[in-house]
Amino acid sequence: MVKRIIRSYDYSLILAIILLCAFGLVMVYSSSMIAAVARWGLEPDHFFQRQRLALFVGGVAFIIMMIFPYRAFLNSTIIKMIVLGSIMLLVSLFFVGHVAGNAKSWLNLGALNLQPGELVKLSVILYLAAVYDKKQNYIDQFGKGVLPPLIFTGFICFFVLIQPDFGTAFIISSIAVCMILCSGMGLKTILKLVSLVVTFGLMMVVFLFISGKNIFSGEQLSRFKGVADPFGDIQGDGYQLVNSFYAIGSGGLKGLGLGQSVQKYGYLPESHTDFIMAIIAEELGIFGVVFVLVLLSFIILKGFSVARKCQDPFGTLLAVGISSMIAIQSLINLGGLTGLIPITGVPLPFISYGGSSLLLLLISMGLLVNVSMFTNYRETYQKPSEKNTKTVSIVKEKQVRQSTT
Repeated sequence: MVKRIIRSYDYSLILAIILLCAFGLVMVYSSSMIAAVARWGLEPDHFFQRQRLALFVGGVAFIIMMIFPYRAFLNSTIIKMIVLGSIMLLVSLFFVGHVAGNAKSWLNLGALNLQPGELVKLSVILYLAAVYDKKQNYIDQFGKGVLPPLIFTGFICFFVLIQPDFGTAFIISSIAVCMILCSGMGLKTILKLVSLVVTFGLMMVVFLFISGKNIFSGEQLSRFKGVADPFGDIQGDGYQLVNSFYAIGSGGLKGLGLGQSVQKYGYLPESHTDFIMAIIAEELGIFGVVFVLVLLSFIILKGFSVARKCQDPFGTLLAVGISSMIAIQSLINLGGLTGLIPITGVPLPFISYGGSSLLLLLISMGLLVNVSMFTNYRETYQKPSEKNTKTVSIVKEKQVRQSTT
């Protein structure tokens, strides 16, 4: 039994995660050592040491999640604790939250700074996966199967928005959309849901227009201006984006060499967080960029492949949610530093500095590897009779859902 489980793990996925984390740790040191001394008066390896600690803690959590059966999270008590814990973390920000980047989204716990919004992403994924798994028989019933999860997700996004943290709120809502589309809802139900969301959005826009309130602050509006014409105000709205272009352009094919970046000498703000990929491009050239993109793409595609093969809705939705989260965060980060979308402060998964983000990702990856292992185990070692029984039960379940619809 134990040998079969060990053989069922996807070691290519595990290796990709390890390579990304190790590469990210090296690049955090390279991109932050100058700023740590010149900007904050710290030791050159300050951010490296903190990231290494987060990697160690996250590695332990990753191994635990690899072993711990993922279906245990279907327990209603565990789900309730996760939901209440998420809400309490978000509410606590209004009383003891720490402001960073003009958003009150951090909890200062002494040696550890925690960003609850990062952990809430996984909470929403677990909640939606568990709820839609239990609602499969009546998932197309709007009042009973559709609205409750939607209300919870909207509630969480509201608390994140008023920090304000538009980037995290957008990621959570996008993850929810991906999971809803893969939940088994019929097309008519999805269209009803889309019309409801669009109507609500238009009502909010009209209300804000009539009341004269601005959706975005002055700083957030400046990010849109910076994307529209970054070279129009090089020392102002376009400063970050222009220096990101300089870093990417000067790297060329081979790069300037590891540790040889010029932009990290105070020219490119947040060189170890939001714009770490620009430093990678400058120091390691196109080869470094391709290395990261290939590994990220491999993990994302592997996650969706696991979702396709998994035979139970909970595991499928977990894999979809986790894979979507990594894909969306990667696209937003890369879009920001290349000027395709406004800069949002979203870190690059596994690479950017940030203990909360890395911890969330490693816990999520542990769950994904766990789902993959159980899926491979069932495919390889489950008896044919058991597979047929499972298939029949799934067919019957779909027939019941269609008849109730």
